[in-house]
Amino acid sequence: MRGPVLELNGARLSRLLRAGIQRLLADQEHLNRINVFPVPDGDTGTNMALTMGAVLASLRRGPDDHAGTTLTRAADAALDGARGNSGAILAQFLLGMGDSAAQHAALSTAQFASAVTTGASYARESLAEPREGTVLTVITDFASETARLTSSGLHDYLSLFSQALHKARVSLQRTAEQLDELRAARVVDAGAQGFVDLLEGMTEHLHRDVDAEPAETSVSSTDGEATAGETHDLSHRFCTECTISSPNIDRRKLREQLAALGSSLVLAGTTRKAKVHIHVNDPAEVFRVAGQFGAVTAQKADDMQRQQEAAHDRQRRVAIVTDSVADIPDDLLDQLGIHVVPLRIQFGEQSYLDKVGLSPQEFLAELVRNPKHPKTSQPPAGDFRRQFEFLTSHFESVVSINVTGKVSGTCNSAQTAADWVQRSRSIEVVDSFNASIGQGLLAIHAAELAALGLDAERIVAAVRKMIPLTRTYALIGSMEYAVRGGRVKPAMKSIARALRLTPVLATRRDGRIAPAGVLFGRRRQAKLIRFICARMKRGQTYRVGVGHANAETDAHYLLQQLRREHPQIEKSFVMPVGSTLSVHGGPGTLVVGVQPVLST
Repeated sequence: MRGPVLELNGARLSRLLRAGIQRLLADQEHLNRINVFPVPDGDTGTNMALTMGAVLASLRRGPDDHAGTTLTRAADAALDGARGNSGAILAQFLLGMGDSAAQHAALSTAQFASAVTTGASYARESLAEPREGTVLTVITDFASETARLTSSGLHDYLSLFSQALHKARVSLQRTAEQLDELRAARVVDAGAQGFVDLLEGMTEHLHRDVDAEPAETSVSSTDGEATAGETHDLSHRFCTECTISSPNIDRRKLREQLAALGSSLVLAGTTRKAKVHIHVNDPAEVFRVAGQFGAVTAQKADDMQRQQEAAHDRQRRVAIVTDSVADIPDDLLDQLGIHVVPLRIQFGEQSYLDKVGLSPQEFLAELVRNPKHPKTSQPPAGDFRRQFEFLTSHFESVVSINVTGKVSGTCNSAQTAADWVQRSRSIEVVDSFNASIGQGLLAIHAAELAALGLDAERIVAAVRKMIPLTRTYALIGSMEYAVRGGRVKPAMKSIARALRLTPVLATRRDGRIAPAGVLFGRRRQAKLIRFICARMKRGQTYRVGVGHANAETDAHYLLQQLRREHPQIEKSFVMPVGSTLSVHGGPGTLVVGVQPVLST
């Protein structure tokens, strides 16, 4: 009979975590299928697998006998690799555990329970609006049970995990009755199921032999690397860049060869001029490979430990940050110095950085070509953290204007990073309650005020005043893509086609993106123009942006007609729209953002 396990050092913790993560990875597709809350977009399994896959990759690089160091290492990997709400929550949970256990080389059951309790607190505090019936509830119940058991004098990990796992399973089953969406679908919360998967794998290995290595399994797209856009391996020191010029660059082959050299690969540009960014230990090898595809210029290899010494902007007091959901023309991004943190786009096993590794035009081409409907996920807090850390070293304050929290956890991710970086500097995270063009207009407004020298407090106040006045309207190209993504039932598509109905989506004051009306019959653009103008005040001056999904001619015509119907449009632009709305509308989608011009 196996004897009691009274403590966990770093090596034991690593084995248990690796066993648990592999159980979670094996359940990825099931988690995607039962994902109905907060949005039924079928990506919880993917997000959790990518998040914990980053932890698995980090732990596989070598053991550390110190328990606190092991947990801190796992937390760092999870935070930098976190995808989706559940992934971000798990990252915060591990961060709390790591902070609690940082000084302990080995953990008693009581110290482990204390770390779990701290992790549960961190996870809850990371959410602006915690909801019960989610992974947060199961984490809390697991923490409460470990605390209860250890306070009663339980010292054996075998018994602790068995009893606490039972409590977590009971809590998981209750989630099916705690949220209306789960009750209607007759499923448990997907994120909570993923957490229980993790616990089950850990418990099974603990009972098998805590001092034996867990069986290692190969997982194609979730072992911590995103093979087509970037990875989350922080073991590479040099940030390396170059430009490649050639009449016809084979971008797919270039990406494949560079991906084998390091991490954080980004391939931007066109088939005639490509910009390479990658983290490696041997920059010369990057330039050698790049030279096989064309003429190499603008080589750069910065030591990332000294990166904060570069690029000072001494004219502005405040830096403006947004995420890639905001649609802003490139010339305005450059002119106003707006910093963008990209979301992730996943086509099956292929991962891209939004608008960096995949342009809007490339996204649409892949959307049409690829039978696997794409999934998008929020940036990990680590992406915002790196941006904030750099900017706060050069600016008095940072203001981050993010996509509405009703459709994405991006704003929470930014806030988590801001809380971490704060120090003596000021970072303000603002929920735009908007998306796409409207979110872009708010970021532009903030950047213009920053260029005038306003401080963060005045900029945030002005943006909050503008938020309820800024609206976004979208006319989808085809309901086919909304059906493919699970947002619309096939029957609704058939009814709309038969009755020649086209829904108009709009941002609401509470941040929701929802149908705002229906256009009947043909001549959709003319009806959309009347629809929008009816909601603009006569005599009021506006700034208008029009986005399109491979429909530039229609977009320019739409803006021309809007100007005819409402002559007081002072500033305007037309641009390709990003993936946020075009993923549901496909080619032909048109997006209009409208914002009044107010005196500052």
